[in-house]
Amino acid sequence: MFKDEVTIKVKGGKGGDGIVAFRREKYVEFGGPAGGSGGAGGSVFFVAEEGMSTLLDLSFNRHLNAKDGTAGLNKSQHGRNAEHLYFKVPIGTVVYDAETGAMLGDLTIQGQILLLAKGGKGGRGNEAFATHKNPAPEICEKGDLGETKNLRVELKVLADVGLVGYPSVGKSTLISAVSKAKPKIAEYHFTTLEPHLGLVYVGQNKSFVMADLPGLIEGASLGAGLGIQFLKHIERCRVIIHVVEMDGLEEKDPYEDFIKINKELESYNLDLLKRPMIIAASKMDLPNAWANLETFKEKIGNQYEVFPISSVTRQGLDDLVYKAMDLVEKTPKFEVEEIHKNYIKQKEEAFFIIEKADDGVFVVSGEGLYKLFMKTDFTKEENVKRFSRQLRSYGVDDALRKAGVQNGDNVRVFEYEFEFID
Repeated sequence: MFKDEVTIKVKGGKGGDGIVAFRREKYVEFGGPAGGSGGAGGSVFFVAEEGMSTLLDLSFNRHLNAKDGTAGLNKSQHGRNAEHLYFKVPIGTVVYDAETGAMLGDLTIQGQILLLAKGGKGGRGNEAFATHKNPAPEICEKGDLGETKNLRVELKVLADVGLVGYPSVGKSTLISAVSKAKPKIAEYHFTTLEPHLGLVYVGQNKSFVMADLPGLIEGASLGAGLGIQFLKHIERCRVIIHVVEMDGLEEKDPYEDFIKINKELESYNLDLLKRPMIIAASKMDLPNAWANLETFKEKIGNQYEVFPISSVTRQGLDDLVYKAMDLVEKTPKFEVEEIHKNYIKQKEEAFFIIEKADDGVFVVSGEGLYKLFMKTDFTKEENVKRFSRQLRSYGVDDALRKAGVQNGDNVRVFEYEFEFID
């Protein structure tokens, strides 16, 4: 089953918590703080794998969660870092942020690795807080939360040459004649329901990859037919072979078909028509095909090179593939679009905001403050005092006064309520 688009959720592992511990052993001259720090949480990565051709595996694993780091131990022992999660995807996979639509990475090389969600850092144990002024601190931190992201993953087939054209014009027959690809071939529209790749050898030392894409129809760029689902696969192709049927058995104009499909390519992406395009006039073994070809050439002029072919008799196939090989060698690869850095940027956020709840209590919240809150172990008095000092250093106290909070009022910070002391 072919799958080329999946929406997933990825989550990096939480860092392990640091602990408060002291070393008191009979033959150890100096004791003191000995609480170890927590291990780092695992991160989630994609790895490009050459042998894969579909996102089907990913569609059955829509939640990718890395493991958490372990907590620190006494005797200054640090917690174990969690293993990273590596998930294999096909070459040609493109990753987007589902919320912003920004591209996060494009996997085009075998073994390429893309970071999706970073694991949280481990919290520090009390050993890390020891100073000459405070040689025996009872302060520790919880581990950071890992990143959580909603992603849209697309597969864009990596091919040098793409076959486009109306349904049943002979694209599948052509690729089966020039390569070892075996797509389904039948006498009805939309026989091809998924892209097929074939390796075309030109001589002994040259080859290129050809893609047979499901047939387009008029209105495909607006969602008609199957074409809109697969138009993205041609974005990477360096050369386009437009297959036009010259069969005189049906009442249709090959030139009109050619113009309509080109309009769909232009509507989807203006850059598609900037790439080299050659025309394969198919089914030349059928009656009236040559007469139709002459009329077609008169209408189209010298803008495109036309190759009369018959996949059944193999007429003209060598000339077509040699010309395609020549264009592939001359044409550089097309980038899908600008690739962003290999990690997910954090959104710009206010460190804290102050609002008044329905019960009259002032509420302090914010994504930045939440990260600080989650690192604090409120079961230990020293940690609560440290959290209070941090709020003051970030300007929360001054902001509360400006908001109208007075001495003795309750202030809610996420799950806890504190008494404001001015």
